[in-house]
This record gives sequence, C-alpha cells and structure tokens, in this order.
Amino acid sequence: MTAKLLDGKEVAAAVKAEVASRVEGLGYQPGLATVLVGDDPASHSYVRGKHRDAAEVGIRSIHRELDSSVGQDELFGVVKELNDDDEVDGILVQLPLPEPLDGEATVERIDPVKDVDGLHPFNLGQLVLDRPGLRPCTPGGVMRILDHYGIPTAGKRAVVVGRSFLVGRPLALMLSARGADATVSVAHSRTADLAGMARSADILVAAVGVPRLITAEYIQPGATVIDVGINRVDERLVGDVAFDEVAEVAGAITPVPGGVGPMTRAMLLENTVRAAVARRS
Repeated sequence: MTAKLLDGKEVAAAVKAEVASRVEGLGYQPGLATVLVGDDPASHSYVRGKHRDAAEVGIRSIHRELDSSVGQDELFGVVKELNDDDEVDGILVQLPLPEPLDGEATVERIDPVKDVDGLHPFNLGQLVLDRPGLRPCTPGGVMRILDHYGIPTAGKRAVVVGRSFLVGRPLALMLSARGADATVSVAHSRTADLAGMARSADILVAAVGVPRLITAEYIQPGATVIDVGINRVDERLVGDVAFDEVAEVAGAITPVPGGVGPMTRAMLLENTVRAAVARRS
C-alpha cells in the first residue's frame, strides 16, 4: 500500500473532543431526540451508537420508539411533539422508515432549526444558496476529513460518483462552495466513460452503493479517494472502492470500515450543538 490512510476514527475523535469542550462551556445540556420506527436490527444498532456518542460528549438523549404499524399521522404527531419541546435541540428520524411510511414527508415535518440530519428542504436550500445552515452529516464528515489531513480543494478537480440527496448532490455543492473552491463533476450510473471521468479527478468520491465498483483503472496516480460506500459482501463490510488495488495508485484513501462512517455520527453531534446555540442565542 502506497496511499496515505485517511483514518475517520481519528478525525471523529477530534470532532467529539471539540463538541465535548463546547458543551461544557454552554451552561446547559443540549438535547438530541431520536425517532425509531420498527424492529430493523441495523437501525436499532445505529441509534444505540448515536446515544453512546451523545453521552460521551455531554448531550442528553431523548428517544421515541414506535411500532412498525404506526400510521403516518401518528408519526407526524410525534415529530410535532418534539418540535414543540424546548428541551429538544435536535431531532433525528432514523431512515429508512418501514413501508408504507413516507420518510421525505416525515423529514419535512421537522423544524428546520432542529434538523440535525441537514436533510430538510430548507437546509438543503441554504446549502444551494451558499448560506449558513445545518449541513447533511455524511458530506460534512467528508469535508472534515479533507480539512483534517490538509488535503487542498481550491482549484482541484473533484468527481463525485453518486447523485443522491443524502450524499452526492450536497457534497458536490459543499466542494464547490466559496472557501472550498473545487471544480466539481457529478457522475452516475448513466455517465459515459465513467472510468475516464474518474481518472480526471484530483479528489474522487465514491457514493453509489456498488461493492468495489471503483478499481485502479479509475484512479489518477496520486489522487485522493474518499469511499462513502458501505456494502455487506460475504459477511464483510466493503466499500465502493476496491481498496487493495486502488491504494497502490492513490495518494490518499479512506478505508471501509473506519473511514467516512465514524464521521457521520460525529457530525451529528456537531450539528446538535450548532442547533442548540442557534435556538438559544
């Protein structure tokens, strides 16, 4: 392996230390509310991890757990209750929701000031307009990794493979925003000559959910490769990048697991503190 390893666990620990210090200086304990619907084991595991993280930095957890048979109106009612609760600074509805519940409609019911996932249309609009606001956690985590390791973005060519509203599109906006100043292309499953476009990138982000799609032929020598994918293959977690072969060509690379994943949870904590300060200032 020749590439520098971009360790998301290291960066997440630094973010959590900063959040803990900020919480200590606030004079009050921010509150993070989670809403979990159904009995999906992965969702339960994710939420438990978020509660542990919150406790480590001094954020109070408020939890609402609902049966998968809950109706949409009842779920909206729970969100409204949390919107109206002054002790709640941030609200996270664990996605995806069981069918036939509508996740997008549920997120739109969250008060944008408490939208710590950064997925409400208002907050995404603020991102489009390059205005301050709560940013989606995973793209925010990617930006923090680049900053932590001193990887320059200004004037660089970035290619984001994946166009979801969870990761690809917001990350493209964040990379091209004032201050980051990258020139960004967004690629997807219908992109002609995807490998050729990817090879033009100084910074290549893979966020498509296809195991080991990105191989060495996609990589410009010395490029920074950010792997957002989390896929289970033969009981192992692998990314969208064929790590071993790409690491021989890239200049820097994130692993899976241990790369972007820890940053998503860390940025949720940062967003909770930002929301608390904005609400109470």
